[in-house]
Amino acid sequence: MTLVVPTRSEYAAVAGRVRSDQPVGERACVPTMGALHAGHIQLVKEARKVVGESGEVVVTIFVNPTQFGAHEDLASYPRPLSEDIARCTEAGVDLVFAPLVEEMYPWGATLDSMTSIHPGPVGEILEAVDRPDHFAGMLTVVAKLLNITQPHHAFFGEKDYQQLALVKNMVRDLNMPVKVHGIATVRDSDGVALSSRNAYLSTAEREVARSIPRALTAAQKEVGTVAQKLAAAQALLSDEIELIYLEAMTSELSDRLNPAAIADSGRILFAGRVGATRLIDNCDLNSKGSA
Repeated sequence: MTLVVPTRSEYAAVAGRVRSDQPVGERACVPTMGALHAGHIQLVKEARKVVGESGEVVVTIFVNPTQFGAHEDLASYPRPLSEDIARCTEAGVDLVFAPLVEEMYPWGATLDSMTSIHPGPVGEILEAVDRPDHFAGMLTVVAKLLNITQPHHAFFGEKDYQQLALVKNMVRDLNMPVKVHGIATVRDSDGVALSSRNAYLSTAEREVARSIPRALTAAQKEVGTVAQKLAAAQALLSDEIELIYLEAMTSELSDRLNPAAIADSGRILFAGRVGATRLIDNCDLNSKGSA
């Protein structure tokens, strides 16, 4: 049975005791903003593999206001909590921590009025160009959730690759006692990366979005320089996509790759708008990875 708690005190009272009939091993945390899909459930499955049946899998469900910009979709972001809890129960989650905003930010949910996490240089590129406070808000809430849930392991999807890189940096730089696991992007049958925001797409917009994974696959398979790989991707992106960025970076996102180089490793990262919906995706530079 999945136990659902909304407060820190209730979580502290039950964590490690959900299944009192057996010794509790390590704990894994899967932080989410809800609207759970198969990608989130894959994170839960991977978490269970790591901690085993004697371990504890915790899912946090919290739509974090500090990582949304002034004109982003905080108010309309889907919040199907009952359905999310049902999915967690089906997936064998032990504990769901689903706090209200007031529980997480009792003194107000604004970054300029609280102590927050500075993302560092990786938090100033790509997504941060259009969303300058996004990563400070994301890292701050992830730090809070890890402090509350006290896991040995935390699981994040590679679909939000820059987020994953920044969480790893935070955990390393602040000596946080948790191992961060990045799990491969889960895709729908048409190749589109699973995302809660896919629900915003119309039928016609979904068809446009299908060009994104095709473009990334073309870049992976292109044999040549970084510039040639990016050109191969650009050629397959639909003209109806408003391109925000298409970049080739080192795997740690510390530097852009030399366009004239033939690189052995790295990451191609995409962001664009399909209609009013902002989508991101990424893949390994070469075809040894998957798009």
